[in-house]
Amino acid sequence: MAEAVSGNKLTYIDLFAGAGGLSEGFVSQGFEPVAHIEMNQDACSTLRTRACYYYLKSIGNLKAYKRYLKKELTQEEFWSLVPKKIHERVICESLAEETMASIQKKIDKSMRDMRVSQIDLLVGGPPCQAYSLVGRGRKCMDNDPRNLLYRLYIKIIERYRPRMFVFENVPGLLTAGNGSHMKNIIQSFADVGYSCQHSILDASDYGVLQHRKRVIIIGWKSSQKRNFPTIPTVVGRFKVKNLLSDLPPVLPGQSRDKYEKPSINRYLKETGIRQRGDVLTWHVARNHIERDRTIYRIAINKWNRTKQRIRYNELPEELKTHKNKTGFLDRYKVVAGNLPASHTMMAHIAKDGHYYIHPDIHQARSLTVREAARIQSFPDDFYFEGSRTSAFTQIGNAVPPLMAKSIAKAIYSQLETGNKNEQNINS
Repeated sequence: MAEAVSGNKLTYIDLFAGAGGLSEGFVSQGFEPVAHIEMNQDACSTLRTRACYYYLKSIGNLKAYKRYLKKELTQEEFWSLVPKKIHERVICESLAEETMASIQKKIDKSMRDMRVSQIDLLVGGPPCQAYSLVGRGRKCMDNDPRNLLYRLYIKIIERYRPRMFVFENVPGLLTAGNGSHMKNIIQSFADVGYSCQHSILDASDYGVLQHRKRVIIIGWKSSQKRNFPTIPTVVGRFKVKNLLSDLPPVLPGQSRDKYEKPSINRYLKETGIRQRGDVLTWHVARNHIERDRTIYRIAINKWNRTKQRIRYNELPEELKTHKNKTGFLDRYKVVAGNLPASHTMMAHIAKDGHYYIHPDIHQARSLTVREAARIQSFPDDFYFEGSRTSAFTQIGNAVPPLMAKSIAKAIYSQLETGNKNEQNINS
């Protein structure tokens, strides 16, 4: 028998889902995913594993999840513990005109399985490369089909008529094409009966120890009278070192699966990033050649002494291997533990770690996957499937879950208020 959505949970569809950072925030606030649409196989596996986690948590069987994290169960054995219909909520397809019918069929099946007749919310944002400042420097970016992926987002809105939507992207969206892309997007929402407003949010204002700006467009049916919700900010009381202090030191090529400190500091406890009984995963350091480690030490030492970043042209000549000695001078950057927020975590960390150097001069290495995940505010019980390179990419492309949680809380309040108003009208 199909299960109804439990309690008062509101339903949502997650487009361009990635590893599920945005979704993680919405689930934490009582939303129930009907479907996640994502094209990357590893990210889909991550979404499936997380869906399994939430299902097992709901039936009080997280012991099986921890056994999986400890590699006592294979992925196949672990996934087999969860009903097929939970796995089917993850739709591993590229969102395109030719796949739209297939995707809609799968969403419809998930709605039937969950006994859902109304989609409350649509969340997600198309890949941001086409709108990024870096992306605009590439040839033929004006003809990049990713510029038009928002039209597929709008097709899903038109088909399922959610009560509200959350569309997120990079701030460059506002100025791409001299503002024409943003204007076209807003008009396209209006054409299908939705009004919207937008704001630029910085993740560091919402408990994330990282500066990361995103443009958030929130929309609703034009017949409703709404405004961009108030999203309360969080007063910063912590520093990046509070994210890293309980993790065991590792040298390049090493890994550890036990926490350095059994106690959980206030930041980790308040945010839920680490909880009692968590299994430490993905704390694996890259190998580094000695030349890079020497550069890392120089960068860390300069930051600790002067609070200034090393510039490439300041390095000793014997350490300079790049032909370009006038551009990209900040290619080595320390994740400063003594600041309230790190610099932005990007998917480039998958290629090398030079831009994300651990602040401990004795370790002299780049961040591990778990450290990068924490900077993005993913909880330690969140497991990334795939290779280390893939995990870094998934993390770098994600919306920080704590930021998403703040947005979700504000959206939930608006939708619940709408429910009460509708009940009063009908009573």
